Amino acid sequence: MQPLAVSKWMNTFTVYCPDSTIVLQIENLPFVDSILPVAAYQLHEIPIVQAVPDNQTPIVHNTTTPSKDTLDYGYGFNQIALHNGHLLHAEGFRGEGMLIAAIDGGFSGIEPYPFFQELVNSGRYLGKYILLPNLVDTLSTGGIEISHGTGVVTAMASNSPGKVIGTAPNASYVFIVSEFGGTEQLIEEDFWANGAEIADSIGADVLNSSLGYYNFRDFPQANFTYAELDGQHSVASRCATILGEKGVVVCVSAGNWGNDFYYIGHPADAFDILSVGAITPDSLYLSFSSHGPTSDGRVKPDVVAQGENVFLYGPAPPDYPSDYFIYTSAGTSLSCPIIAGLSACLWQAMPEYSSTEIMQIIRESGHLYDNPNPEFGYGIPDFYKAYTSHVGINDYKPLQLSVYPNPVTDKLYLTNLDGELQTISIYNAAGQLILQHPVNGNALIEINVTSLPKGFYVGTATLNNHQIANFKFVK
Repeated sequence: MQPLAVSKWMNTFTVYCPDSTIVLQIENLPFVDSILPVAAYQLHEIPIVQAVPDNQTPIVHNTTTPSKDTLDYGYGFNQIALHNGHLLHAEGFRGEGMLIAAIDGGFSGIEPYPFFQELVNSGRYLGKYILLPNLVDTLSTGGIEISHGTGVVTAMASNSPGKVIGTAPNASYVFIVSEFGGTEQLIEEDFWANGAEIADSIGADVLNSSLGYYNFRDFPQANFTYAELDGQHSVASRCATILGEKGVVVCVSAGNWGNDFYYIGHPADAFDILSVGAITPDSLYLSFSSHGPTSDGRVKPDVVAQGENVFLYGPAPPDYPSDYFIYTSAGTSLSCPIIAGLSACLWQAMPEYSSTEIMQIIRESGHLYDNPNPEFGYGIPDFYKAYTSHVGINDYKPLQLSVYPNPVTDKLYLTNLDGELQTISIYNAAGQLILQHPVNGNALIEINVTSLPKGFYVGTATLNNHQIANFKFVK
């Protein structure tokens, strides 16, 4: 028997148990409320270890100074301009200081390929968690899918002028592998829940999940019905709701089942998240994009974005003359990261708002907000309108704050080009104030953190105009 996934939020523990004779013994344990089969497959004889990021020593992260320089988006202009994201970028908001976690089915080519070197070398690639056990069946039928997550990430993280620039080119990223390419079974929701809790524990600002569930072809006894699309029946949906309530902007693909199952899947039916449908480059509804509403009558999808002819920049197929190439793809898997990346940029521009407020502002910027429908939800969000209608562009000055190194060992440095910082406060993961450092207007601040135990920390920087900027670091 091997442990596979655990969820504190759901109070569940998923184990691999090849010996059916001990199932009754497990069920009779005093601390076990009930048991539920979630998959049927074999594992390799390899011990399962606790998931840890496979890149634990990222390079120093220096935040890029915001500017109003225009970007050469290359082939990717339309998918950003459809939401006036290029105007938000031009104001200096490109994801600096924001952490985006992506839960998906594989992230090949992140480290070695040229188009990701700017992300890796800047220290904004903070690692990858792999939650999957060693599946015999999956490996014997072609292997675990390794490209879906990479394509999804390029829609956000690409930063290749003249080729493709993503919706959050200067954000930091963590990748969480929770999905099998060769099988569809209920256990994938357990891995998704595990991944959501990891995203929360590392302080992610935004979560992108271009995954969804309703029909488990390899475990059909677990299939969901439309009546169960209420945000409460699915483990993944319930964890997505909790993650949104805990202060993360959660973006989930609505699903590509518009022509068969018709409705959205899990966890797109969750509360306090953004489920994202797909439209053409000309803003027309795409028939494959899943419909709302939820079975309890809530508007879904929340918003839509381009999900056809989305330009990506990624690893080339084996016979291609170069090791990378520009290509197009389709699906709500691609419309979702467009929204996730721009959500990070909007929150960077408006840090005084909560995650729940940011998501509602995005909904309100949709062109159908006053008259939503089951295909578009609240419509096509305008991120520049969302910004200018809540923060006057002449009144708000982006904080040019850099925090490095991250992770830190002994001394943490903060630089503020405006020289307006007054006080730095640092809190532990439990929200307890553990260090307060006066600044007195210095532009370069050195904080000795040698005495702090290893862990995740949140800091606030107070300015002389009472503006507060948040930052995160790991020791």
